Amino acid sequence: MTMPRRNALRIAALALLGAASPARGQGRRILEDTPDALAPGHPTSGRFPELHRAVQGLTVGTYTPHGALGVFWLHGIAAPPLRVATLDEARASGALAIAERDRATVPEVTVDNRGKAHVLLLAGEILIGGKQNRVLREDILLPPLSGPRAMGVYCVEQGRWNEGRRDFESKSSFAQPGLRREVYDKADQGRVWSEVTRSTNAAAAPSPTSSYQEVYEQPAVRRHLDEAERRLDAPAAAGALGAAVFAGSALSGIDLFRDPDLFAREWRKLLRAHAVDVFGRPSILPVPEGKLRGEVGRLLGAAGSVGGTARGNAGVGQLFEFKLGRYRGAALAHEGVLVHAALL
Repeated sequence: MTMPRRNALRIAALALLGAASPARGQGRRILEDTPDALAPGHPTSGRFPELHRAVQGLTVGTYTPHGALGVFWLHGIAAPPLRVATLDEARASGALAIAERDRATVPEVTVDNRGKAHVLLLAGEILIGGKQNRVLREDILLPPLSGPRAMGVYCVEQGRWNEGRRDFESKSSFAQPGLRREVYDKADQGRVWSEVTRSTNAAAAPSPTSSYQEVYEQPAVRRHLDEAERRLDAPAAAGALGAAVFAGSALSGIDLFRDPDLFAREWRKLLRAHAVDVFGRPSILPVPEGKLRGEVGRLLGAAGSVGGTARGNAGVGQLFEFKLGRYRGAALAHEGVLVHAALL
C-alpha cells in the first residue's frame, strides 16, 4: 500500500534523525527520566569487569558442524540465579506490553513489564505489528513492574505506516547477522533498510511492504531452519553458557549468557538467525576445526580486555559497547554479573 506523501516524508525525516522528540504520551507517563535512561555513555580505558570475569572462566567446548554452519559450545561457571523471562515468554504470559507511543514515531516504541520477573530484550529481536515492524536497537533488562518506558528501535518494514493496531507481538524472529551488525554498528535507517532488502532478495521473499519478517515466512526457508534446529538445538548445547557460530571460515557471531538455562531459552531464535543467513549458499569447504577454535579463544580473550563505552538505558544495569577490529560487541551487566554479551 502506498503511504500518503505527508506520512512518508515524516517517517523519512525521523528515520534520518535517528531519534524521536522527547514528547510524553498523553494517556500515561513514559518513564524517560529514570537515572539509567539519562546516564550518558562514558569511555572506559580498559576492560569491562563483568565481561572480563565471564570470559576468563570460559572453555571452548565441542564443535558441531552442520552444512555451512559450525558451532562451538562455550562452557563456564554459571552466575547466581536471577528470575529472567525472555521477550517471547513475557509476551506469551501477558506480562510484557509493547506498543506505539501515543504520538507514534519511527525510532521509539513503549515497553512495560507488568510481571514480577526481569525481562531480557535482545538487540536484534523483531517486533511484529504497530504501524510498522521494528527491530530492537540494544539489549535491555527491564525490572519487574517497570512502568512504561521508551525503547529505541529501527524500522524493518519500509512500506507500511498505517493506523491499525498499536501493539506488537513476537514471532521468535531475530535479525540475521548482517542486519544485526548494522544494529550494533548504530547504522542510520537507510543502511538498515538496505540490509533488509538484501536479506529479502537472498531468500526470494518479496513483500508489498518490504517486510523483513517475510524472510521467515518462506516455506523453503522454514524447512532449512527446521533442519538446522534438529542438528544444532538444545541437546547438543546442554550445559553451555553460549555459542560461537561460524559460516565457513567467517565468524557469524558469539553470544554468551549468565546461565545455561537462559542460553537454552534464547538459543533457538539465535540459531535460526544464523541459519537463515546461509540459506541458499553453495556448499562451503570444511575449515580446520583447530583454526576456528583458536580464533574463538583469541576473540574472547580480546573482548575481555578491550575498552569501550559504558552507559545505562531504559532498563537496569550497564550496557558496555566496544569495537574489536572489524567486529562490534556489547555486554549487558546487572548487579556486578554479566547478563548477555555478543560479538558480531
